[in-house]
Amino acid sequence: MRRKSTAKPETKKSAGCLYETVAVLGVGLIGGSLALSFKRSGLVGRVLGVSRPQTIEKALEAGVIDKGFSRDETEQAVQDADLVILSTPVKVIISQLARISSALKHGATVTDAGSTKRAIVQAALENLPSSVHFVGGHPMAGAESTGVESADPFLFQNAMYVICPARETDREAAQKYSKLVTAVGARVLIMSPERHDRIAASISHLPQIVAVGLMNLAADCNEKDPNTLRLAAGGFRDLTRIASSPFEIWRDICATNADQIKELISGLIKNLEQLRDLAGTEELASSFERAARSRALIQKDAKGFLSPVFQVVVTAPDEVGVIKSMAVGLADQSINIKDIEVLKVREGEGGTIMLGFATPEDRARAVAILKDLGFPTKIRE
Repeated sequence: MRRKSTAKPETKKSAGCLYETVAVLGVGLIGGSLALSFKRSGLVGRVLGVSRPQTIEKALEAGVIDKGFSRDETEQAVQDADLVILSTPVKVIISQLARISSALKHGATVTDAGSTKRAIVQAALENLPSSVHFVGGHPMAGAESTGVESADPFLFQNAMYVICPARETDREAAQKYSKLVTAVGARVLIMSPERHDRIAASISHLPQIVAVGLMNLAADCNEKDPNTLRLAAGGFRDLTRIASSPFEIWRDICATNADQIKELISGLIKNLEQLRDLAGTEELASSFERAARSRALIQKDAKGFLSPVFQVVVTAPDEVGVIKSMAVGLADQSINIKDIEVLKVREGEGGTIMLGFATPEDRARAVAILKDLGFPTKIRE
C-alpha cells in the first residue's frame, strides 16, 4: 500500500529546478543521502522513495523523501518521474531496468549508483526504450554505518562521482545530471563503463580481495601462534580494515567484474614474486621509492572508493577515564570520533592513542580541543 507522507509541506520549487519529480529506488545510505543532498540543492522538486515499509516510514519521518511506495508499487512510483535513481545492489539494478522499462515516461532520465558499470549499462541498452535516457553513475562515497538512518546530505562533498552515458544520445542528459551532482559538492568524471570497471578493479575491488587474503593468511599464522593477532596493530589494522566488509556487499561486484579482478590478481602475484626475489637485496629500495612516489600522487582532499579517516595521535597519561574525557570533550563540540585505536601503552606512564575523524575540518578542530584539554596531539598523515 502507498504510504502517506508525514514530511513537512514542500517548499515552492525554484525557477532553476532541474527535475520536478525524482524517484529513488532503494532508500538506504546512498539513496537516502542522494535524496537529502538533491533536496537541499533546491534543484529538484518532490522526491519519491521505493523501499521496504519500515525503511519508508523512517525516510518519511526524517524528511528524506516526500512520498513513499512499497516495492510492489515500483511502476507507480516511476511513471511521473523526470529522474529515476536505482540505488540497490548491482544485480537488483539490472532486474529493475527490465521491470520499469514500460512504466517510464517519455524523456525521463534513469541513473544508478552501482559499483560496476558494464553489466548495468548493457542491461539499460537492452531494456530501456530510445525515448528514455540512461546515465550510469557511481558515487564514490560511503560510511561505516548503513541504512537510511545514516543518510547524510553532505556525504558527496569532495567525493568523485563517475558518470557513464549509455549512448551518444544520452550525452546531454549526462551533462544535466552532472550539473545536479556538482551542485551537491561532488567532482564529476565522465568515462566509459569499460574504463570505470578497469579502474575500480585496481583501486577498490582488488584492495578488498587483498585485505581478505592478507587477513586469512594472518589467521593461518595465528592458528600456529596465537600471539600473531595480539601483536597486530597500527599499519596492519589500517591495511586490513576493509576485510570486515560483509560479502553481501561484494557478491554482485565480484560477479560483474570478475574478469578485471582476476587479471589484476595475476598482476599482483607477478609483483609479489618480483618483491620476493628482491627481498634481502639493496635492489628492493627502488620498489619502495616508486611506491612512495606513486602514493604521493593520490589526492588528499578527495573522497574515493575507500572512505578516508583523518587521523591524529594523542599522548595520554595512564589514568582511569582518560579516553572518556577525550570523547566527552569532543562530543561537547559536536565532533564524532570515527575510529579509535590504542597504539602504545606504558603501564604507570601512559601511551599514545590514534583517533580518526570524517573530515580534515573535524580533525583540525579536534586537535585544538584536545590540546586545550591538556592532551599533546599531532596530525598523522
